Amino acid sequence: MRISVLYFAGLRAAAGVASEELQSDAASLTALYEELRARHGWSFAQTSLRVAVNDELVPWTRAVQEGDVIAFLPPFSGG
Repeated sequence: MRISVLYFAGLRAAAGVASEELQSDAASLTALYEELRARHGWSFAQTSLRVAVNDELVPWTRAVQEGDVIAFLPPFSGG
């Protein structure tokens, strides 16, 4: 299925892009993250991230669907 993925902060720096459109057969967000983690060499554990699909925070168990816009959100700091 075709999806869009948005990257922020350290994930964006490691991936070298802010977003990408890709084809994936990942059944869940967990599987998709592991696929992308292997591709981009991210060191962030999934448990330290939040995930949003179509502008809504969702659980990691949510199924990935055609046309989804998925954002992986690493911990933020600042003030």
